Amino acid sequence: MSAGSVREFQQSLADLDTASTVVSPDEFETELEDIIETPAVGAELPFDDPSLSDLPVQLEPSPAQLREAVTGVTGARMGIASLGTVAVESRSRGDEFVALYPACHVVVVRERDIRADLSDAFSWLRAEFEAGRQSLILATGPSSTGDMGALVQGVHGPEEVHIVIIRDNE
Repeated sequence: MSAGSVREFQQSLADLDTASTVVSPDEFETELEDIIETPAVGAELPFDDPSLSDLPVQLEPSPAQLREAVTGVTGARMGIASLGTVAVESRSRGDEFVALYPACHVVVVRERDIRADLSDAFSWLRAEFEAGRQSLILATGPSSTGDMGALVQGVHGPEEVHIVIIRDNE
């Protein structure tokens, strides 16, 4: 994925009042530790490297830990640059609950997993479904609703979202 797509992704996220940070693989742990507010819960990232295991993040949290958590950390298997959308896989490791319950959701996505637009994303989704991965959550910005009139954030999910983009090794 090009640097232009990362810039477009960050602009789309900014338009949604969603913070983003671009880090190198070497900077990942330090930057993530600065972003998360404890207590934090998480689901191990859906790619081999990096890992959350050395960070102050409770993996495989209990229901009580989910209720008390300020931050939830998950990975995303795909981002859509033109929309600022991420695809969080719903796995038995609890990604969906970790993404939904804490007030702040921190999402980690690799640069190579950012697709330019919805057309590219659907091609990727087709391949994922054919590979048997059929449960993904497409999330765009903080949870919000206008059911009661004025737009309110954080009613059905996180009030704040921060996307961490890991640059590909050059």
